[in-house]
Amino acid sequence: MASLANPDLANQSVDLQDILREANIGEVLDQLDRDLVGLAPVKQRIREIAAFLVVSRARHQLGIESAAPSLHMCFTGNPGTGKTTVALRMAEMLHRLGYVRKGHVVSVTRDDLVGQYIGHTAPKTREILKKAMGGVLFIDEAYYLYRPENERDYGQEAIEILLQVMENNRDDLVVILAGYKDRMEKFFQSNPGMSSRIAHHIDFPDYSQDELIEIAKKMVGAMHYQFDESALKAMAEYIEYRQKQPHFANARSIRNALDRVRLRHANRVFEMASKGKAGKNPTAGDLSTITEADIRASRVFNGGLQDKTTTGR
Repeated sequence: MASLANPDLANQSVDLQDILREANIGEVLDQLDRDLVGLAPVKQRIREIAAFLVVSRARHQLGIESAAPSLHMCFTGNPGTGKTTVALRMAEMLHRLGYVRKGHVVSVTRDDLVGQYIGHTAPKTREILKKAMGGVLFIDEAYYLYRPENERDYGQEAIEILLQVMENNRDDLVVILAGYKDRMEKFFQSNPGMSSRIAHHIDFPDYSQDELIEIAKKMVGAMHYQFDESALKAMAEYIEYRQKQPHFANARSIRNALDRVRLRHANRVFEMASKGKAGKNPTAGDLSTITEADIRASRVFNGGLQDKTTTGR
């Protein structure tokens, strides 16, 4: 690599917009905006990382000496806040800019990496790493890899293999650790070697009620349904109740709720037609419109805030 002490190199230039156009990074960022409602701080961090990668590529094109960028990441936040979706878009962006060969994502948890007996963990972990090479390894609830309270636990062995590969193969694999923020902080305190290899930390905030309503509308539209006006108001009330209950998982809970709403909608339409209440066969509108009754049949309304179920049905 050349040095900036060379005056000829110092006067050379590179078109960053040309790199962006060639890799079509704008399309990836636009897709991220379409995929996810809100999350402005997360999207800003992704844009900053994209700018860093583009500049790093420009430096390489000009022959400027620099160490390969460290791209391992940690995504923290509650369930259902879009961490997996962002990992998919990140892998695509890394692939388009030439930082990974394939751009695929291998999503795993502790059970995929850690064995149950001596000699079981190493081959399991290495097999997963082999599948992930050339792309992104996404480890959800990564803090479960470390269980110091269990002397016979083999998670530490998986961590040591990961550390070695993250250092020696960082030009062919990006590892993204994900989980609750407080638990990931404790994990890094107990595993400073892992912490030192993570270059980018991105925190995913919970969605607001308005954002969750927008997510519900997007999900319903993607399923080729629609809310009528009263159903939309009922959905807003449902979300307000559900956010205050245990085990609420943001967009994931909304998706699960809408699956149950569709079941109640189908049952209502079927009963109306079979009992002749509608006076005719259901129309396309009947088959596609979610009403207030479909939502208020939820136990969240029947039990109010006293409903202690974790499903939020």
